[in-house]
Amino acid sequence: MGTGMLTLLGCGVVANAILPKNKGFNGGWIVITWGWGLAVFAGVYVAFKSGAHLNPAVTLGLWASGGDLFGGNEDLGIAAVPATISNVLVYISGEMVGAFLGAVIMYLAYKQHFDEDADPGTKLAVFSTGPAIRSYGWNFVTEVVGTFVLVFVILLFGPSPSGLGPLAVALLVVGIGLSLGGPTGYAINPARDLGPRIAHAVLPIRGKGSSDWGYSWVPIAGPVVGGVLGGLLGAAVV
Repeated sequence: MGTGMLTLLGCGVVANAILPKNKGFNGGWIVITWGWGLAVFAGVYVAFKSGAHLNPAVTLGLWASGGDLFGGNEDLGIAAVPATISNVLVYISGEMVGAFLGAVIMYLAYKQHFDEDADPGTKLAVFSTGPAIRSYGWNFVTEVVGTFVLVFVILLFGPSPSGLGPLAVALLVVGIGLSLGGPTGYAINPARDLGPRIAHAVLPIRGKGSSDWGYSWVPIAGPVVGGVLGGLLGAAVV
């Protein structure tokens, strides 16, 4: 549910900014980055009972750090979730299903605008990321760096006294988008990209064109590597 809320609102802000005849048309990159940050904010609250990963890269980063996937909450009677392989697979499966369903619901909300004439690449961009300059190796590096920052800083949030919680993560995602998002559209989350890309492939979107499967490995492999690196270094620092 948390990852579904993430892609519903995150893909939704992209749709509002780039699909024809929307009231938010031409909203620009700043609107999109803040929309994704607020989508994270909402998704974290929805999924707080499980630790609100929303992202397989975060799940794998926590696993690599050697800690629990979720420390639990004694006040609310919520048990801890140990970082076993089976629990990791359950989390990643939930994140993938949620990401797909959120994108489907977004499509229904914007159905009439998807029916308007628009470049097929624009319609794909609502669902999934794509590079500004296509260079698979460098695009991979960008995704590794962005996701490393995400997971490493999230781990450092743990011992901090700020208590900002979901707001801190949301602002971190906005910051990554503003600073590192330009080259690839900053997937920094395999589920956020792959789930909606599958939705794009199977939905009856008028004039949709290719789902660009040739690029699809980059926003999967890059965040996985970046998340694991962030988890390993985060454990060493914390």
